[in-house]
Amino acid sequence: MNINTRATAVRGLSAALLLALGAPALANTLNQNVSWTIDRAGTTAKYRIVAYGDSIYAGYNGSISNAAKYAAPTVDAEYLAARWNADIESVRRTKSGAVASDVYNNKIVAERSYMQASNTRVVTFEMCGNDGLQARTSFKGQSGTCNFAVLDTAVANCRTYVARGMDFINANAHPNTRLKVIANLYYPGYNADNVQSSCRDASTGQTVNLRDRFLPAIARMNWSMCDSARQKGFQCADSFAQYMGADYDSNGDGQIDSDALRYVAGESEASYVNRITVTLRSTLRDANTHFVSSSSSFDYIQSDDTHPTYTGGTVRAGLWGGTTGTGSARYTSFTNGRSPIWNQLGHERMGWAISVYNPASP
Repeated sequence: MNINTRATAVRGLSAALLLALGAPALANTLNQNVSWTIDRAGTTAKYRIVAYGDSIYAGYNGSISNAAKYAAPTVDAEYLAARWNADIESVRRTKSGAVASDVYNNKIVAERSYMQASNTRVVTFEMCGNDGLQARTSFKGQSGTCNFAVLDTAVANCRTYVARGMDFINANAHPNTRLKVIANLYYPGYNADNVQSSCRDASTGQTVNLRDRFLPAIARMNWSMCDSARQKGFQCADSFAQYMGADYDSNGDGQIDSDALRYVAGESEASYVNRITVTLRSTLRDANTHFVSSSSSFDYIQSDDTHPTYTGGTVRAGLWGGTTGTGSARYTSFTNGRSPIWNQLGHERMGWAISVYNPASP
């Protein structure tokens, strides 16, 4: 069974926006800020989840004027509303196309007031996708001798601003905050990148496979995100494992692929990168076809081959301002902590991955 909820993409703009290694980059960025409250019947208490990031948390769908209502942070708001029997305000302060330094300086730092509200209980962020995207674009455009340093620079910038983001949130989020969580990077365009470069390796004189170069860079970024989270009091929602691994054991090693790919707290960078790029490489699958069983799959990526699929409609977000609105939850209870569509769309899966860390009470 396949579900395809791909939104029509405005390719000229979506090419500029996000996530690691997806499409050619442009210089422009787009603020897409939304506040949406899950109104739970019969409740009076209201708490807040604040999300900072780029076009992933924005719920980008190819439009310059609207975005997905149920991007991952708002999906998590539904889980929180049910768990706490409370109204949950999902505040998304996002900038599509922003590199990590931009998310840090112009969202996390400049818009810190949103996480300083006394009803804040969850603060989450994601970044680094556009750093990888721009490095990918640069690398794909190279001729002559390959310059691999552009990938190293993207990794270094990611590490720097992830750590700064966590430190700033730790220092500025309201003391009532119960959970801080980062979402790492999945790999859009995984199949499309399985081609040779135009440039040549200086040591061999041969072209290189793009995916063979990009995958280790993403793995290094993801390890640094999750390891920084471990050290700085954050949780790490492992989007790479959730998107890129099937929900069954495809290689007979006794582990469900999406579980086997997850970051293991305390493992070294070398161990993690080897596990992702060598040991479990055969289990990686393009998230356009995410297998939930050996015979059933869903499409996690929109037609731009970059942004997560979603359901639940759109809200105004972009050049003409953002939305502040309220609505009832789509689901008011969750069997085994999962909505009926938790593994059927990209944003639903990411929202669920955040929700597993939700505290039992506010």
